[in-house]
Amino acid sequence: MAISVVWLKRDLRLTDHAPLLAASQTGLPVLLLYCFEPILLNDPHYSARHWRFVKQSLKDIQQRIPNRSGYWVKADAQQTLATLHRDCKIAHLFSHQEVGLSNTFERDIAIQRWCAEQDITWHEEPFGAVVRGLRHRVDWDKNWQTIMRAPQATVNIGAINWFTDHTLQSLPLTTRNDVTNYSDMSQLHYDSLPFQYGGERAAKATLYSFFEKRGQAYAYSLSSPVLSQTHCSRLSAYLAWGNISLRQAYQAVLSHWNTPDWRRSLVALSSRLHWHCHFIQKFESECIMEFRPVNRGYETLPRIKGEIAQQRLQAWQQGRTGIPMVDACMRSLHHSGYLNFRMRAMLVSFLCHHLGVDWRQGVEHLARLFLDFEPGIHYSQFQMQAGVTGTNTIRIYNPVKQGQEKDPDGAFVKQWLPELASLPECMVHTPWLLTDMEQLMYDFRLGIDYPEPIVDLKKSYTQAKELLWEWRNRPQVKKEARRILKRHVRPN
Repeated sequence: MAISVVWLKRDLRLTDHAPLLAASQTGLPVLLLYCFEPILLNDPHYSARHWRFVKQSLKDIQQRIPNRSGYWVKADAQQTLATLHRDCKIAHLFSHQEVGLSNTFERDIAIQRWCAEQDITWHEEPFGAVVRGLRHRVDWDKNWQTIMRAPQATVNIGAINWFTDHTLQSLPLTTRNDVTNYSDMSQLHYDSLPFQYGGERAAKATLYSFFEKRGQAYAYSLSSPVLSQTHCSRLSAYLAWGNISLRQAYQAVLSHWNTPDWRRSLVALSSRLHWHCHFIQKFESECIMEFRPVNRGYETLPRIKGEIAQQRLQAWQQGRTGIPMVDACMRSLHHSGYLNFRMRAMLVSFLCHHLGVDWRQGVEHLARLFLDFEPGIHYSQFQMQAGVTGTNTIRIYNPVKQGQEKDPDGAFVKQWLPELASLPECMVHTPWLLTDMEQLMYDFRLGIDYPEPIVDLKKSYTQAKELLWEWRNRPQVKKEARRILKRHVRPN
């Protein structure tokens, strides 16, 4: 018997799925495969929340295909493919290209070599509008529009010749369709936790609810840590894990384009969908940014080191910096895995600029917290907010100002920092300014109930500003900036 295997990675859906469509057209029995790979289960970028979301996504798929047509295992991908090939003979392997971390890229190189040795044809479909190995942006936007407006690659699920051979039950692979016993996954069964639920049907329900009503205020709410929870699309996790394709989301936007009083919000959302591929393309074209600044001129940028760096990093990670807006954002992330873009940028800015900690010290921590962790977007954005690209505007966010403007009544801060609940709105973002008498009046003790600020924001801002602008004018930084712009920005 020969089969076609569709290897699922970050494309956990059944619609607009080019590999699944291509596999169905071979006429051979089709088997869906997902591997909970040790290289990712043990990777510091990932945590239980990610694997719970994947489990939910696979459960959604399993409920819509014949029994035993989906094969989910905890095992090395190449080992799994080799076992399947030995017992079932793989004629074709189908998948999307993965713009992932270096470990998945190295894995794919090894599997490509193995496929060639076994005479297995591996068909890899592009990931969205990302072009593998691209070295310039000539016509990139035109290509993006062409792909996003093209017909979706959707197949009749009921018409597929699904593989249902019972011999899979006896294959010597780890626990099939069970992910509850993996390391760092002890809470996988708690589906009632405050995280978005994974799966294609949940993604489409979220998309539908956005256009039904809540998205109309998107453009006016996306910078607010409270309003964004309701009025932002909330599609980021579903896009990151492929429960919905970017094309499906973009075409949904276009289908509502002429809805009265929605234009500003739809323009804002469509631009962000475009940015999605733009940042992933940057990572694809220069994936070394996983390990060092994309601009080599910043490799020797002075950073805080030693014990003080670890103390600052730990305070930032735990939401104990003494800066309410920073701490509230971090604690919110721990709890739900979601935070709007503005506040994410502020967290990175605070770590790198006000605390002076190297961006590499915080990049994995936020990856573990973001339910929508997408390697390409994560690294591109982290370096941009850390100010080490030499091409982007230097933004040193003032967390007090962000709090006063985006959380003026202190509702967000008080939700996540109940120790500040007794403070009046005018003081909740600056508790260190309370006099002894005011602390007594509000039954609040600075340094006991809530930490004193880990840094003086005025001093840290001045120091960061002087350092970053001096560094940006260095010849090596400017030279690298020209190279970066040539590769990642479309020509005039």
